[in-house]
Amino acid sequence: MANLMGVTNPVPGYDGPNNTRTLPTTPKPTDTSIQNIPDPSRVGRADARTDQKGAGNALDSDALRYDSNLQFFLQALRDAPDVQAELAKAITWIRGLVTMPGLTQGVAEEMAQFLQMLRLDADGFKQFFLDQMAAGNRFSGPLLSLLRQAYQETPSQGVRDGILAFLKRYSDFSSTEHVAGNLSRLLRQLPEYMPKSWSGKLLELSARLENSLQAGDRTGALKLLQGEIMPYLSTYVERTHDMGTARGLISLLMLNVARYENGGEEGLLAAFRQLSGYGDTLSGLNQLDDKALLKLLRENTFTQAARTDTFAEKLSDMASKALRGEFGAEAREAFQEIVRSILINESVFMPLRHGILPLEWENKMMYSEFWVDPDAEEDREQGGKSGRGGKIQFLFKLDIQGLGFLDMTLAAREGQVDLAVFGPDAVAAHQDQIAQDLKDILADHGLDGRSVRVTKSQRPLAITDVFPDLFEGKRSVNVKI
Repeated sequence: MANLMGVTNPVPGYDGPNNTRTLPTTPKPTDTSIQNIPDPSRVGRADARTDQKGAGNALDSDALRYDSNLQFFLQALRDAPDVQAELAKAITWIRGLVTMPGLTQGVAEEMAQFLQMLRLDADGFKQFFLDQMAAGNRFSGPLLSLLRQAYQETPSQGVRDGILAFLKRYSDFSSTEHVAGNLSRLLRQLPEYMPKSWSGKLLELSARLENSLQAGDRTGALKLLQGEIMPYLSTYVERTHDMGTARGLISLLMLNVARYENGGEEGLLAAFRQLSGYGDTLSGLNQLDDKALLKLLRENTFTQAARTDTFAEKLSDMASKALRGEFGAEAREAFQEIVRSILINESVFMPLRHGILPLEWENKMMYSEFWVDPDAEEDREQGGKSGRGGKIQFLFKLDIQGLGFLDMTLAAREGQVDLAVFGPDAVAAHQDQIAQDLKDILADHGLDGRSVRVTKSQRPLAITDVFPDLFEGKRSVNVKI
C-alpha cells in the first residue's frame, strides 16, 4: 500500500534538503526549471504548450517555426546560403567539366556557351545589369505606374481590391507561357507515379493538351483540362486513395490550371474595364480599346527584357541538369543551395528586388548578389504615400577574384547618393583614393555623391541591417493559416 502520510521512518539520503525544493508561487519566464509558461503577449495553444526552443525570437532558434510564417521566413533568411560562394563553386566545377574528356558533345557545348555569356566588358555589363533589372520588374510601364499611384493615394478599399484583382490577372496573363510549360511538365511526370492501368489514358490526354498549348488555343486547352483531365485525375484519387507523389503533383497541376484560366484575355479585359468606374484618376482608362490595351501589356519593357534574357534561361537549364545529377554530386549540391537562396528571396515576405550577377571581367571572376528597395523611404517615413520623391536603397554583396568579399550600400534620392563600401584590408588601405574615384564616377553621370565612404569590413552586412522593415512585415503578404 502506498505510504501517503509518510509515517514510516525516512530512508537515509532520500528526504534530505538536497532532494526537496519549494515551488515558487508565481512562475518566472526566466526560470528554466518550469516549462510551458503561458505568455499573454503571444497566441499559443489551448494547453499553453510549445515544442519550440526560443519561441520568442526566431533568430535565436534553430528549430522550425510553425506559429508565424513571417518569423519562419526571417529564420530561413538568416540561414540562407552564401550565393557568391556557391556560384564560385558551381562555375569552377563547370569549367573543369568542359575540359574533361568523355563528356557528351551537346552538354559540353552548352556549358561552354554558358561560360562565354559571363565574359563581359564595360558596355556588356551595363546592358546585362539593365536587362536583369527590367526582366525582374513585371509591373513596369506608364499604365502600371498609374495604377500603383492610384493604389497608394486612394482611401477606398474597394478601389484597392479592384486594382489588385486586375494585377493578379495581369500577372497570370504575362506568365501564360511559363504556366503552360508547368502544365506540360507536370502531366509528363504524373504517369511515372501512377499504375499502368491509369497512366495510359492520361498520356493520351496529355498529348492532346500539348497540341492545344502549342497552337495557342487557350479555350480548347481549358476545355480539355476542366472537362476531361481534371475529372479523370479526380476519379483516380477517389478510387485509389493515392496519398503519395502523384497526389502532390495533382495539387500543383490544379494550381497551374487555376492560373492558366485566370490569365485569359476576356477576364483581363473585364477587370480592366471595371477600373474605369473608380473615380477621376482612373476614368481616362476608357480611352484605351481592347487591342491597344493588349498591345500595351504585351510589349512593355518587362516582356521585351524577358525575351532577350538568355542568362536566366541558361542558368535555369544548367540548374535543372545539375539537380538531376548530370554534372556530378558537387555541382548538384552547389546548385541546390543557389536555387534555395533564389526561392527564399522570391518569398511573399520579401518586398525587395533580388538578382545575381556572375561575370568575368579582364580575366577575373566576380560573383555579385544584390537587393533593391524602390520605396525604402516612402514606406518607412511617409506611410506609403508619395512625397518629395522616393528613396531607392541598394545592397550589393561581391566576391572579386584576387580581392575578396565586399559589401556596398547605395541610397539614391533626387540625384543625391549616399554610398558606403566595406572591404578587406587591400581596399581599406586606399580608402581615400577609392572614395574620390567613386565621387568622380557619380559626377560623370550627373549624380551628387553627398556621402561616399570606404572602410574596412568588420563583419558581413546582414540584409536586415540595410532593410530593417523586413522585421515588421509591412509590405509583405501574410499567408498564415
